[in-house]
Amino acid sequence: LNSAKKAIETGVKEIVLTGVNIGDFGSHPDENFFKLVQELDKLQGINRFRISSIEPNLLTDEIIHFVSNSQHFVPHFHIPLQSGSNKILKLMRRKYDVELYENRILYIKSLMPNCAIGVDVITGFPGETEEDFLETYQFLNRLDITYLHVFTYSERENTTAVKLSGSVPKEERLKRTHMLRILSEKKRRFFYEQHLGLEAEVLFEAEENTGMMNGFTENYIRVKTAYDPSLLNQIKKIRLNKIDGDGEVLIEEIPIFQS
Repeated sequence: LNSAKKAIETGVKEIVLTGVNIGDFGSHPDENFFKLVQELDKLQGINRFRISSIEPNLLTDEIIHFVSNSQHFVPHFHIPLQSGSNKILKLMRRKYDVELYENRILYIKSLMPNCAIGVDVITGFPGETEEDFLETYQFLNRLDITYLHVFTYSERENTTAVKLSGSVPKEERLKRTHMLRILSEKKRRFFYEQHLGLEAEVLFEAEENTGMMNGFTENYIRVKTAYDPSLLNQIKKIRLNKIDGDGEVLIEEIPIFQS
């Protein structure tokens, strides 16, 4: 809470909660991630809180419900999956299965239809057959998610995984990664298309790229417009016009108002 207050004093408008297993936050029985989220939401002078990667078994229904009614927490979750095969999840020693994961997605979308959902996936984990991968692909294809972060498995010393049998050839790992990244772009574009013509609030960032600048809506739609220093760290209500060749939503209009 003190860290958040100090950040707010510097004039930031969005704070992202991040860390290793953030859902396990809390050093004693009366301290947990849900209580932290509740206390953060009471702070004044901040527009947005965004929850970064959180394991599906730690993203409880009470957290999801709270975010859906929150003053400051935005409708965006990034939920690691790693594999859509229960067999591979067991080999990875994950504390959840695909059934629990799907239930989390369905509950989120029932409360927040416009919520963005990102997913981490690993391809080529030892023991992953072609059938296991296709099971993952089909599972992700039918889920109402927004984008994927796809990682290609690579051996690391002193890990349990490196001792497992069934090593997947590297070229096959890359092939699977490529397939999922194509799926990710299709998912993201579909999500963006559902919002075209609608109004949204965008927080503009400082980086300039060939005369353009970017920002994000509350539900993590990446937008771009002509670079304007007066927009830096400002939240503007705009209309989402069209998707450009870079797969980003291009803003052609002057922002409607500043919030």
